[in-house]
Amino acid sequence: MYKTTLKLFIATLFVISSVTGYAQTNLFEHPNFEELAKEHTIIAILPFDAKVTLRPKQMKDITPEQLLDMEKSEGLAIQQSMYTWFLQRQKRGSLTISVQDPKKTNALLSKNEMEKLSLYTPEELAELLEVDAIITGTFETDKPMSDGASIALGLLVGFWGSTNSATINMSVNNAANGELLWNYNKRVSGGLGSSTDSLINTLMRKASRRLAYTK
Repeated sequence: MYKTTLKLFIATLFVISSVTGYAQTNLFEHPNFEELAKEHTIIAILPFDAKVTLRPKQMKDITPEQLLDMEKSEGLAIQQSMYTWFLQRQKRGSLTISVQDPKKTNALLSKNEMEKLSLYTPEELAELLEVDAIITGTFETDKPMSDGASIALGLLVGFWGSTNSATINMSVNNAANGELLWNYNKRVSGGLGSSTDSLINTLMRKASRRLAYTK
């Protein structure tokens, strides 16, 4: 009787965790994404719009400017980690397009004073960067993951350690008309560590199976 109850309890937990995991992942794919992707030769990854939510006690020990710098560091780290992820796929021969170096992307944005990316349409951004599609996104975490931001927070408020949760929302938009081709929203909880590279690898492992630029 005890073994049967225990098995039933474990099975119930498995179902609940599966449903919860499913609810925390959303994927949209344009019905013609694969066909449109065949016409693309180069894409650009823009800095992610990051938000770091700290405890009230931690917030007392930092200034709004320091928090903004921390969030900017997170956004750039996600951009770089995603670029590295694509380069690894390119090296394996499983990438069908080229990816613009973030240094060039960010230099062009800076020269044109386009720091507030939400003020511009995907078409405008893609035209400036001279690419066929752009990847944009948001990133929310309760503790910073990039090395720079983690060290900064540790020095400011004496906090070190891994993040508890993170949510990433990324989109691929077509350059020609700004149309949304692909959107992926994923929330991961617990034990992520402090590496943005490991985060991107975790998030993209399953999502890439539906990303038209990967074989």
